Amino acid sequence: MWSIISILVCLIIVSASTLLLRGRRHNRKHPPGPPGWPLFGNMFDLGTMPHRTLTELRNKYGDVLWLKFGARNTMAILSTKAATEFFKNHDLSFADRTITETMRAHDYCKGSLALAPYGSFWRVLRRIVTVEMLVNKRINETASVRRKCVDNMLSWVEKEAAARQGDAAAHGVEVGRFVFLTSFNLLGNLMLSRDLLDPEAEDTGEFFGAVLKLMQWSGHGNMADFFPWLRWLDPQGLRRKMDRDLGKALEIASRFVRERVDQDNKFVSDDKEKEKKKDFLDVLLEFQGNGKDEPSKISEKNINIFILEIFLAGSETTSSTIEWAMTELLCNPESLNKAKAELTEVVGPNKRVEETDIENLPYLRAVVKEAMRLHPPIPLLVPRRAIEDTNFQGYHIPKNTKVLINVWAIGRDPDVWDEPWSFKPERFLGSKIDYKGHNYEFIPFGAGRRMCAGVPLAQRMLHLILGSLLHHFDWQLGANVCKEKMDMKDKLGITMRKAEPLLAVPKRST
Repeated sequence: MWSIISILVCLIIVSASTLLLRGRRHNRKHPPGPPGWPLFGNMFDLGTMPHRTLTELRNKYGDVLWLKFGARNTMAILSTKAATEFFKNHDLSFADRTITETMRAHDYCKGSLALAPYGSFWRVLRRIVTVEMLVNKRINETASVRRKCVDNMLSWVEKEAAARQGDAAAHGVEVGRFVFLTSFNLLGNLMLSRDLLDPEAEDTGEFFGAVLKLMQWSGHGNMADFFPWLRWLDPQGLRRKMDRDLGKALEIASRFVRERVDQDNKFVSDDKEKEKKKDFLDVLLEFQGNGKDEPSKISEKNINIFILEIFLAGSETTSSTIEWAMTELLCNPESLNKAKAELTEVVGPNKRVEETDIENLPYLRAVVKEAMRLHPPIPLLVPRRAIEDTNFQGYHIPKNTKVLINVWAIGRDPDVWDEPWSFKPERFLGSKIDYKGHNYEFIPFGAGRRMCAGVPLAQRMLHLILGSLLHHFDWQLGANVCKEKMDMKDKLGITMRKAEPLLAVPKRST
């Protein structure tokens, strides 16, 4: 079977190669970049950690890089200077997204806020999130939900450490796993007013399992993305797997929606009381419509897609950021001690960290920023796409060019950052640099029109979870690990995670 497929692929490639190897357009200059292989271009040049490889190529080719991945033109932005020019003067020309083949399954890309084409429907989704859903008033009203989920997390960690005893002292507990589960449950409560999993149960739930599969298929490189004429063949089977598992996840999300609608039809309460209990799904249902005759409404299918997007976008990014922050702190004990001392002074011993404390914890906020500078959760952001032919810094960028904005490289830009490879939270103390899209040297959430809309919620989650872990426990590396030998390699999937999960030993603070 596979030999037949291989022959077909070869025939397709040979027949298409004449089209791809046409002469260059005269008088149109692309940015500089490494020479590529015929047909395949630079597909084999970037390895498994493209954010690092691209950063190294800046020394030879400059701030803007031109690459070919199969049939796809690609431009990479590698410096603060280039990012500033891009977002200030060309944001609209590159306001669309590059869509992968797996994200086309069930038209997911058309209903997703992160991926939807730039236009009226995207504006409707954006408005719902920024004006109706993630506004300070509504986020403040759900503080107790986050408090409950974080308390559960602390209890899980404590039980895990106690159950393992000697083993935990030697090897520690897997910090990132607990934060991921907490983030997932927290989003479940904000979106659906329910816990979606129990880490102590053998079965973590069908919805959780379905979302994990979506993350898995989304994080794979797909030949069909580089050679569009292979889409019908789906040589790696990724589209078939995504069709299957996304269909299952959407069916579960649809079930959640139908249950809520049935509840609302059966239960009528005082409007004021109902407003207090309103979750994100209630907000979405207020905007449900056919989406065609009602341009300000969204369809039931797109509500289901939106539910999935909340979990895909929020749980993995939060857990990877906190795992890296904890790793850096454990490798830099002086910074860890400063963070804990600040928490003790501001929050007080034997008290819980509250969201109202965050504003009075400048060093904790600096730790979060420094962790995201060095370890942005999505190091190449969600790729942009040129809507039209564009002149960028004197270079011709054709329509449909994929754009990678390497925030991992920008966060290490030696023209901007002092000791860019060092973990120094102090660099943010007294600094006005923030991650809200206006300081182009620090854009872990992106910038411009397509900047992540979830920053207000992410900010609460990151500081509350990290602050609670640091204040509730004293942490140290396991007996078999020393900071000098800590594995700091990363692996790139849907986010940039630590290649070797952080194992650390928690001891209840006294």
